[in-house]
Amino acid sequence: MISVEEARKNILKEIRAVGTEVISLQAAAGRVLAENVRSRRTQPPADLSAMDGFAVKAADLGTIPASLKIVGEVPAGGSYDNTVGTGEAVRIFTGAALPSGTDTIIIQEDTEFDAETVTVKEGAAKGTYVRPAGLDFSAGDIGIKAPTILTPRDIGLLAAMDIPWITVRRKPKIALLSTGDELVRPGEPLGPNQIISSNSLAIAALIEAAGGEALDLGIAQDNAESLREKVMNAKSADMLITLGGASVGDHDLIQPVLGKEGLSVDFWRIAMRPGKPLMFGNFAGIPMLGMPGNPVSSLICSFLFLIPAIDALNGLTPRTPPRQRAILTHALKENDQREDYMRAVITEETSGLPVIRLFDKQDSSMLSPLSLADCLVVRAPFAAALPEGSEVDIIPLSRCYPSI
Repeated sequence: MISVEEARKNILKEIRAVGTEVISLQAAAGRVLAENVRSRRTQPPADLSAMDGFAVKAADLGTIPASLKIVGEVPAGGSYDNTVGTGEAVRIFTGAALPSGTDTIIIQEDTEFDAETVTVKEGAAKGTYVRPAGLDFSAGDIGIKAPTILTPRDIGLLAAMDIPWITVRRKPKIALLSTGDELVRPGEPLGPNQIISSNSLAIAALIEAAGGEALDLGIAQDNAESLREKVMNAKSADMLITLGGASVGDHDLIQPVLGKEGLSVDFWRIAMRPGKPLMFGNFAGIPMLGMPGNPVSSLICSFLFLIPAIDALNGLTPRTPPRQRAILTHALKENDQREDYMRAVITEETSGLPVIRLFDKQDSSMLSPLSLADCLVVRAPFAAALPEGSEVDIIPLSRCYPSI
C-alpha cells in the first residue's frame, strides 16, 4: 500500500490541462479563465463628479463665501461643451463629466443658489469629489489574470471593461461507470437483495460542483461483456472514474477485463480508511481512478483525489483540503497503519477551537453520518491513543470545497 500523499502525487503527475474555448461573458461565471484579460476601455473615461453639486475652479474659492455665476448644467451622460471661465460654475450631477476649465466639485449641501448665482459656503481643495479618468482601470490594463475561477465580481469587472467574449478552459469531461449486478437507479424496481446506486449521482454532483462535466456511462453488470461495452463509451472523456469492482473478489472485474483493453495500473490500494481499494492508472490514454464501491469511501476519495485532479485538468493549482485543530469530546484508541478519515460533528467552540464528537459508527457504507458531518477527523498512521480533551486535525467539510 502507498500513502495518501504519494497517491495524490502519482495521480496529479499524470494529469494534463484540457483545451480552451471562447464563450460569452454571460455564460462565464464559475468557469476557469485560460488567458489574461486586458481592458478595452478606460474607467472612468473622463474626470467625473462623485456628487451632486457644482463644478468650479478651486482658484475661485480663495475667499469664502464665494459667489459664482451659474453658466450651465450637466447631467450624468450629458456634457457641457463650453469652457468654464473665472468666476463661473456649472450645475452638475453624480456621474457627469467635469466641464472644461473646472477641477473641483462643491456638494450641493455647502451652497445656496438660485437660477443665476451660487454662493459657496464651504471651501474645498482642488480635486475634491472628482473621480479622475482611469481611477478604476485604463485601456490595456490586465483586469484578471489566468488561471482563475470566475466569480460574479469578476463578471462585473469584465463587463465594465467591455469584454463580451472570453477564453476559458472547456469543462473537463469525467466519465462515470458504476459496476455491480446489485445496483439499480433511483426509482427503478428493486429486485431481491438489490440496492440503489447512489455513488454515481453523488460523484456526478461533486464533479459538476468542482468545475467538470459528468458523463454517466450507466451500470455495468458483473460480466466481462457488459463492462467492456460500457467502458468503450469513455474514450471521448478526459478522465474515467469506475465505481466498485476494483477489489479482489470473483466479481471484481475492473483489472482483469480492462487490463485486456489497454489498462495499465499505476497503483492499487492505499493506506487510508475508508478507501483502501483505490486504484489509479491509464485506460487507452485516459487517466482512470478506480473508486471503492462503498459510497462513503468513494466520496472521501473524491475529496482527496478527484477534486484536485479536476483542478489540474482545468489548469488550476490543485486544491488541498484545509486542516485545522479541534478538541475531542471523548477518547480515541491508537490507530493502525492506515491514515484514517472519521466523520464527526462540531458541538461547540472553546478557546477559539471547535469541539467535536465522532459518530459512534464509522462504517463506510453509511451515508447518513457523512451527510450530517461537519468535518473529517484525520489520524496519521500509527497515531497514539488520545484521551478526552486532546487536540486533533480536522478537515472542515463546510470550508473544504465551496458548494461540495
